[in-house]
Amino acid sequence: MPHPLAQARLTERRGASSGPRRISVLGSTGSIGVNTLDVVRHSAEPAEVVALTGMGNVELLASQAREFKAEIAVTADPARYSDLKEALSGSGVDVAAGPRALEEAASLPADWVMAGIVGIAGLAPTLAAARTGATIALANKECLVCAGEYFLAECSRSGAQIIPVDSEHNAIFQVFESRHHDAIERIILTASGGPFRTWTLEEMAGVTPQSAADHPNWSMGLKISIDSASMFNKALEMIEAQHLFDLPPEAIEVIVHPQSVVHSMVGYADGSVLAQLGSPDMRTAIGYAFAWPHRAHVPVDRLDFAELARLDFEPPDENRFPALRLAREAMTTGGTAGAILNGAKEAALDAFIEGRCGFLDIADIVESTLQTRSNASDANSMEAIIEADRIARTYATEWINRPGKVASA
Repeated sequence: MPHPLAQARLTERRGASSGPRRISVLGSTGSIGVNTLDVVRHSAEPAEVVALTGMGNVELLASQAREFKAEIAVTADPARYSDLKEALSGSGVDVAAGPRALEEAASLPADWVMAGIVGIAGLAPTLAAARTGATIALANKECLVCAGEYFLAECSRSGAQIIPVDSEHNAIFQVFESRHHDAIERIILTASGGPFRTWTLEEMAGVTPQSAADHPNWSMGLKISIDSASMFNKALEMIEAQHLFDLPPEAIEVIVHPQSVVHSMVGYADGSVLAQLGSPDMRTAIGYAFAWPHRAHVPVDRLDFAELARLDFEPPDENRFPALRLAREAMTTGGTAGAILNGAKEAALDAFIEGRCGFLDIADIVESTLQTRSNASDANSMEAIIEADRIARTYATEWINRPGKVASA
């Protein structure tokens, strides 16, 4: 069966000529979801909103559901069901709550689904949407990091198409000549370097969640911003790229580019390097995914090259940012190693936000978990993936809670 990404490059979008597209936004109250609905709001193409889902911000979820006349609104938190029900009283919007309701909403017939739920929590609902054969605008890295082969196999089986939405993968998608795959030597993911690009390890030891969330270029959620500061976001993107573009680990490079204008590049056998450039605004990538295979107007700032004046690039320092090295180890190991890396990272990230471990501890926790749980199994079922995630979180939590540990914050 064809790779779902390659298939997306060759097949016209379903339903493009049969009336308004039916769309769903999983994670509509997060940064990706809010930007997605803004793109829809400004689009000249009519769309019918099927499902909107969120977590705790039921006020925003209800407001979105009313504005876009969604068929159903779902909060993943069962405790907020009554609040959401009351907020949507008299609107005609169906209301549901809980993980199972999230999957059921994702399974409703739709032509295009934004997969914007952060973390492994987004895997099951995104998989449910993919099994319907919809076009998946994939902003959830963990679907491929934790379950790459399994997720792609399910997409191939249903005929689902994947259009990557992460700015880096979307940039590669735009300049990736899939018909000449053999001529592609490498892909180059750009990284801003985050707020601590020039900091020493000693300085980074005292980082707080608030300072780590202060990204110099992008406006993102708390957890994604902290992942960017530690470069674990880039580590996940490396693993995601391996699955999306079917390339070996050695063909996936990372370069630090502080301006965040070149979003990523593809290098070819003839020495050519094709890059996609744009302002650091997620609506560009979302708009491309929404309008594909066409291009539509998106209300983002246009680049002024005279004002920009320069573009800087530098190699990443893997001593200060070991997440990149750990990603290569996970890619080489394969199987459930990605799920182990991500599970440990999510547990460590939560602990850092809660003040139970330091910023530099995050990489130590992940590395220790990968080394201790190095017998990664095949990631060929949801059961294997969820079990790997559970084991990783358990070990990481034990590391964080070990007697005598002193947080390095």
